[in-house]
Amino acid sequence: MHSVCKKIFSIGLGLVLVVSLGMAQVTQWRGEKRDGIFRNEKNLLTAWPAGGPQLLLKVDNLGKGYSSPIVDKGTIYVSGMKDTLDYLTALDYTGKIKWQVNYGRSWVKSFPDTRSSPTVEGERVYVLAGVGKLSCLNATDGKTIWSVDVDKDYESEWHLWGVSESPLIVDDKVICSPGGKKTSVVAFDKMTGKEIWRTEAVGGPRCYISPAIYEYDKFRFIIAATGQYLIAIIPETGKVAWSYKYWDSAKWDQDGLIWANTPIWNKDEFFITMGYNYRPVMLKMNSEGTGVTEKYSPAVFDNHHHGVVLADGYVYGSNWINNGKGNWVCMNWDTGEIMWETQWMNKGSIVYADGLLYLYEEKQGNVGLVKPDPGKFNLISSFRVTEGTGPHWAHPFIHDGMLFLRHGEVLLVYKISQ
Repeated sequence: MHSVCKKIFSIGLGLVLVVSLGMAQVTQWRGEKRDGIFRNEKNLLTAWPAGGPQLLLKVDNLGKGYSSPIVDKGTIYVSGMKDTLDYLTALDYTGKIKWQVNYGRSWVKSFPDTRSSPTVEGERVYVLAGVGKLSCLNATDGKTIWSVDVDKDYESEWHLWGVSESPLIVDDKVICSPGGKKTSVVAFDKMTGKEIWRTEAVGGPRCYISPAIYEYDKFRFIIAATGQYLIAIIPETGKVAWSYKYWDSAKWDQDGLIWANTPIWNKDEFFITMGYNYRPVMLKMNSEGTGVTEKYSPAVFDNHHHGVVLADGYVYGSNWINNGKGNWVCMNWDTGEIMWETQWMNKGSIVYADGLLYLYEEKQGNVGLVKPDPGKFNLISSFRVTEGTGPHWAHPFIHDGMLFLRHGEVLLVYKISQ
């Protein structure tokens, strides 16, 4: 009896190990659910010193980029463009480079810096080059495990600025969105790179959105997009559960939208926004999960490419006045009522952790710590990033009580834990 129990325990332990190895925690762009919320961060500073929080680390010469640093198990991963190639650099918390490898050709036309942030699961790192080459790299040494020329093989149709997508891991799959007439979204085996499924082509070129996994009630979808459509996909089969045509040819003079914000959602509602005075929309899914209808369209809240966050029933972020200017906005999720619109430096990225908002303004690099408050713009502390070059477009990342900011070729790490 003892030997039988021991054998059962061994089999069970083996299954647990297999599951844990195949389904490790995913570390990715804009937090665990790609909604700008870093849920695991606690005991963070509630105010900063006058000069800002303590600077722990500065690393230069990482390659040009607008992509975000991603941190997993004590390793910082940063993608950057050098000459015409995209490189991924792995560093420890002291700034020592563990490895730096080229993973594909860069986008070399308009705004040619890297924009794809890596996605990490276990001992594997997934990253997408500027012309659509998807690679799986070994997290220990950066060696390529497999790669697929997604945009070439699936005849992607590029929009104005190439590829900005960060790969999504769903179960045993890695998801990529080439768009075009051949397909819209493809799932590859995350271990081998072999195709598992491809969706029908719903229409529209590649857009700049990174897909995310949606779970609510009995529904579980991959939420992805082309330059024309928002798409809900059944992860197991690749079947399109529903799609919503966001592009309106009468209001937009290109065949694809300049649409970079991953949608956020609450229960059966989805908020999409893209700047350029193009209307943002709140969508409500039907009870069967087969379609969506428009609930409201808050014209003021046209966020450019900086993301928005939902905190305690209110959406916070910046809007678009022109490409170089924007205000900060708070909106009631349920009604679409704009609670306030205020000027603070300029538009920029926003994330949320431990009850507070972190703003990273795009033009001069001002960083703000803000208390979510539907009554007013409640700035607690601020400082300015003066290192690096170019616009401050990389979204902040928070991990292990540290704030990771990227500006051009420079990585800056600040201590924000109490």
